[in-house]
Amino acid sequence: MIEVTRLNGKKYWINPHMIESMENNPDLTLSMLSGKKVIVKNAPEDIIEKIVAYRQKIGINIQEV
Repeated sequence: MIEVTRLNGKKYWINPHMIESMENNPDLTLSMLSGKKVIVKNAPEDIIEKIVAYRQKIGINIQEV
């Protein structure tokens, strides 16, 4: 799980493997595979760094096909 910050300042943890896409308009909207949308304060680069760190931590270091 990675930590994100909602617009109200509360911390929230999501499964990064469930993120389908990210859209910056102007707040970052994460579209989940379930269809749910999560709007966060984090910058896209921050989310990407957290996903990479999470994947390294659990031992998934290769690119998915």
